[in-house]
Amino acid sequence: MGGTVNSIYNNLSFALNLQTDALFRLQEQASTGSRINRASDDPSAAYRVLGLNSQVRTLESYAANIERTLNTLEISLTIIDEMISALADAKVAVSQITSGTYGEDGRETTAEGINDTLEQMVSLANTQHLNEYLFGGGNTGAAPYSVERTDGKIASVTYQGSYENREIEVSAGVQSSAFYIGDEIFRSSDRGELVFVGDTGAQAGTGTSSVRGDTWLTVTGSEGNYSLSIDDGLTAVTTDGTDTNLAITDSRTGQVLYVDTTAITATGVDLVRAPGTYDVFETLIYVRDILSNEKGLSSVQVQELCNSSMESLEEIRDYLTEKSSSVGSRIGFMDVLANSIEDMTYVTEDESTSLQEADITQIAIDIAREQVLYEMSLSVAGSLMSMSLLDFLK
Repeated sequence: MGGTVNSIYNNLSFALNLQTDALFRLQEQASTGSRINRASDDPSAAYRVLGLNSQVRTLESYAANIERTLNTLEISLTIIDEMISALADAKVAVSQITSGTYGEDGRETTAEGINDTLEQMVSLANTQHLNEYLFGGGNTGAAPYSVERTDGKIASVTYQGSYENREIEVSAGVQSSAFYIGDEIFRSSDRGELVFVGDTGAQAGTGTSSVRGDTWLTVTGSEGNYSLSIDDGLTAVTTDGTDTNLAITDSRTGQVLYVDTTAITATGVDLVRAPGTYDVFETLIYVRDILSNEKGLSSVQVQELCNSSMESLEEIRDYLTEKSSSVGSRIGFMDVLANSIEDMTYVTEDESTSLQEADITQIAIDIAREQVLYEMSLSVAGSLMSMSLLDFLK
């Protein structure tokens, strides 16, 4: 009889424990609102939920990257648009000089205004956002542009940033950069044929010159013994006037200009334009110097060079406008991608929630049922375990 009693007791205890555990889990689900509170509640669904939660974290990381990229791109676009506006104002100012609206005093005042615009351009190109330089390519820790000054004025502007982009992942298999290479944004690279503006008679040689933007060609000497320089006389190359492809090197930059000297008939200073290679900063430097007439040119020559500088300003302004459109397109792409990431995150979170979320109505029914079963089990257990001493002795 002892063995039978023990067996009955063990079975009753096991059954009551099962029902207690079931009731506990239902009450836990009701209080937390979650159907899965531990992996053992539903191993298959729990595994799926873990995967979905991991996907949500990845999508949130992409969303954060996109937001940072968008903020940086929008600031960069604003800067480029400010530059475009400044160049438009500079062109209007120069046009007033070429139209004869202002005299020599007005030209000096305009030169000062162009110099102020140049200072503004360098400052904009060295803009920082969150302690990172926007136009230094992959090198965001140092100012991308350095300047050299003569008598307090900017004489040259040099790009010292990186020529490589710093890519960040904005979606699965999709990378983008928020930081532009300044030398690609502020300098065009679609070289055209050289244009000589001046009275010396010098013409383009047959070689491919590497000079960019506007270059001053100084011709000195006399017929049969000319000296040519493109670095303000620091170095010069002599010719007897029969060279059709004379190489002249700028000792400061290493750039080369090939000149046909056979048509040279006079000494003086020519402006050599290299369309398709203009730099925002060099263009403004040359326009300022033309207006200041630091080369001692005649009024007619200054007027002719001012007319030519209008083309330079227009070219670089058009180039920046193209870059502005390019940045705007990237911003548009990022906006679309951000919306897609947001939708994917919502769908993923919704699926995860649907797997975890408890059906409160069904749980209430299950709890009521389990409580009834538990009470019935207790009643049965009470009946079975209420033995008299005589029953035990038998």
